[in-house]
Amino acid sequence: MSGRNLTPEQEIELLKRQLAQTQRMAALGELAGTTTHEFNNVLMTILNYAKLGLRHKDEPTRDKALTKILAAAQRAEKITNSVLGLARNRQEEFAPTQLSQLINESLILLEREMTKYRVNVRREFAEVPCVRAIGNQIQQVLLNLMTNARQAMPMGGELLLQLAHDGASNSVDLTIRDTGSGIPREQLPKIFDRYFSTKSGPDETGKGGTGVGLATCKDIIDAHQGRIRVQSTVGRGTAFVIRLPVFQQKAQTVPLPKLGVPTGETRGEVVGG
Repeated sequence: MSGRNLTPEQEIELLKRQLAQTQRMAALGELAGTTTHEFNNVLMTILNYAKLGLRHKDEPTRDKALTKILAAAQRAEKITNSVLGLARNRQEEFAPTQLSQLINESLILLEREMTKYRVNVRREFAEVPCVRAIGNQIQQVLLNLMTNARQAMPMGGELLLQLAHDGASNSVDLTIRDTGSGIPREQLPKIFDRYFSTKSGPDETGKGGTGVGLATCKDIIDAHQGRIRVQSTVGRGTAFVIRLPVFQQKAQTVPLPKLGVPTGETRGEVVGG
């Protein structure tokens, strides 16, 4: 069907699908950049200590060089396994998903970044069931929110990641809490609006500032029939809480909802979904 024959409603739907695809490709490109940077750091460590070992013939120096090379190679193995995990999650269908595994794989890709900015990561994972999710989309949300948290703590701080099972609603709550600068109360109702950003532009790593990250996160959580809410106090930090339904083995298959443009209808404590 040509563009001339589309109704206004069909054109809007087509644009929504194209926007969702563009956002997925942008997230993939950012992930590729992060992974490449991490591998480059590992390779530089291996090269530098290999040169050190070749220059010095004494056993203590060579032992130190080989130990550092081994540690770098083991980190490269972790990064590779994390990327392979992402590749396994590329299917666009709902499946039983272990959130703790997704969080750990995401942290591997951000580990050096967190260390560089002196962000201590604390994990409090209760035993929770698998959620009904599309793995790569939830990982996209995780990477976005954890990067935002790191950017909110330029002088360092703590990132708290929590998992809890809510039996009453048969869902799992994922909390991402930072001790950063916080978000002014008057800006909270707008943070899920597309193209609204509390940042002046990308940081020195090239991330953030476009105003589409949180809007995309809300789109994804809405499509998962979940909820996302935010609590923030200036000077004390921000917490995003995501609630996702537990995977039901015998549940009827539900078609994947199309990702649309969020309305941003929020006030006070902001709730999405």
